[in-house]
Amino acid sequence: MKNLNELFTPCLILDENKFSKNIERLKSIVDQKNINFRPHLKTAKCIEITKRFSETFGKRAMVSTIEEIEKLKICGINDFLYSVAIVPNKFDRIARCLSEDCKISVLVDDISIARELVDFYKQTGLKITALIELDLDGHRSGVKSNSSEQLYQIGKCLDNEGLFRGVMSHAGESYNLSNSKDLRECARNEAEQTLLAVSILKEFSIECELVTIGSTPTTFSDYHNDKINELRAGVFVFFDLVQSGVGICRTEDIAISVLTSVISINKDIDAIIIDAGWMALSRDIGNPCHKVDYGYGQVCDINGKIIEDLIVVNVQQEHGIIKIRKGSKAILPQIKQGDMLRILPNHACATASAYNRYHVINEENKNYEIWDRFNDW
Repeated sequence: MKNLNELFTPCLILDENKFSKNIERLKSIVDQKNINFRPHLKTAKCIEITKRFSETFGKRAMVSTIEEIEKLKICGINDFLYSVAIVPNKFDRIARCLSEDCKISVLVDDISIARELVDFYKQTGLKITALIELDLDGHRSGVKSNSSEQLYQIGKCLDNEGLFRGVMSHAGESYNLSNSKDLRECARNEAEQTLLAVSILKEFSIECELVTIGSTPTTFSDYHNDKINELRAGVFVFFDLVQSGVGICRTEDIAISVLTSVISINKDIDAIIIDAGWMALSRDIGNPCHKVDYGYGQVCDINGKIIEDLIVVNVQQEHGIIKIRKGSKAILPQIKQGDMLRILPNHACATASAYNRYHVINEENKNYEIWDRFNDW
């Protein structure tokens, strides 16, 4: 066992105590709302964390890549929902993951794809079920929740062959919010628009077994509608600076960070140079509409204690530039070359994708173990 000072940088640190508390907090919320919960595995992409999910929330999960299904079937999950609108060239690989104890549902937003999925089932006998993806805010794929003709055509096509399962929506606009009132309204809109689609389908005698909505912010809102039977979230397991900007966590709750070495001190520009650039941190600058600008990440000392107003202001491929936040009266701390710092990420999913392992630290922040993660599609 090594301590943090002996690790090669940059590397990804996971605070097990914090991520366990984040899971416990989410569990208490869904228990209070008395609703099924489907964790999104795209953030963690890790066997150990997925096992924790299945022990805590049950056997359902959402994924954004087929590799997540292939690698994480062994973790007790038997009900996967693939979160990217499906296309026919993925049918065969998804079907190879099917078994008596593993069902997989996909998302459809066009009648032509629904017909292709039905044809695949008729030709192979392999049953990939589907949900209609709803677009609530015009920001990516999906059917408008009031589009009766599209809902009918897709739903009827799938339902005739026993492939239709329900509807799914995602409140992507929730990440732009920063107060509880707006968040509650967003969650209400998410539920009501989704239920509008459910009611339209019901008029055509098409029943929705699964009515699933979710984003980490709306899941943590105080809104609840008992006609929704499933919530989803993913980044809650780690949280990040965007979620703290939304207001659903504190920066102290963020469970992952990038351990980095100070490689230079530039006194001419009052900057600390680190070996974590955009390859290690990502280029995600968070959300400009939030109250606090963290640049490319909040700087902490090696033990994870936040150094106020010290942020990564710029990134190059392998270099990060740390300065005092503009307008602050703070001064650059006494840090020398070879010292180690930790950077809290703006977007946990994007930052974690740069790494193939977590260095999992205990409460003393000294010893660690390795949990592998994966990044392919």
